[in-house]
Amino acid sequence: MDTEAVRSFVRAAELGQLQHAADELGVTQQAVSKRIATLERQLGVHLFTRTARGVELTLDGQAFLSHARNVIAGVDRAIAAIRPGSRALRIDVLGLRSAQAVVLHDYWRARPETDLDVVTLKVNDPRVVVTAVQAGDIDASFRTITDPATLPRDVHMIHAFDSPLELLAGPRHPLAAARTLTPPQLRGHRIWVPGIAPRSEWAEFYDQLATDFDLRIDAAGPNFGNEVLLDALADSTDVATLVGARDRYLWPANHDLRRIPIVNPTLAYPHSLILPRTNPHPGLLAILNHFANLTPVPETAWFPSWATRPRVVS
Repeated sequence: MDTEAVRSFVRAAELGQLQHAADELGVTQQAVSKRIATLERQLGVHLFTRTARGVELTLDGQAFLSHARNVIAGVDRAIAAIRPGSRALRIDVLGLRSAQAVVLHDYWRARPETDLDVVTLKVNDPRVVVTAVQAGDIDASFRTITDPATLPRDVHMIHAFDSPLELLAGPRHPLAAARTLTPPQLRGHRIWVPGIAPRSEWAEFYDQLATDFDLRIDAAGPNFGNEVLLDALADSTDVATLVGARDRYLWPANHDLRRIPIVNPTLAYPHSLILPRTNPHPGLLAILNHFANLTPVPETAWFPSWATRPRVVS
């Protein structure tokens, strides 16, 4: 069934004249008349009778009107749900416990009236996410293209915020009692980050980190999820991992895991946001301003070579 024909029927019924309905819909009276005639043929009934003053509903038309209104209302809601500027601001994050999701949650808690839709695209290749931004499936994504020159012209990547890294270790790990750690103190210790995906931004991050500080980053084994990783750390005397200071991790109290800041220099993971170059969702500006007000990492922080830097939001 042609929903525009149903819409023409509803407006003609409400206004009482085909010409008025045509003027409101931005089409000719002949187009409205044809739409309604087609709808009547599909339904096998007459919906209107013509009068000197315009049109009046038949009994069948009266019975059909309330249902037709519901159809049009449903169509309008469906369109609004996916149209940028009218639907919820849709942002892709790497995970719902990631620093990205935590920062967005903090923003939403301060502004609960914000219509925000946080999603997680299950892909590792950021180029796939760029395509989703281009298509309008998402309004922005917390991903990084480590070679910005390869970005398509219709999208761009801006700095969002930086996340300091911490060592996460169990109570029996040799470094568990430290209040802070420096990168040289991590040398020789196994830092287990299972499931590092090839061609992902975090694969390049850990490659540069290991090279610059001579660290032992172990990506062996599949990623069975945070719970399995935390269980392994709790029982280990030699394995630790790296987590972002804003990442949200929960574990049983008897695990007694320790989150130890890394300083001199701080190791910083740079979070970028990929978004359309023109006509971005209007809700993005307030979120970018929120990022700009987050506590910055120390000036002595280490960043990977491809990190984007903060910009002034206007």
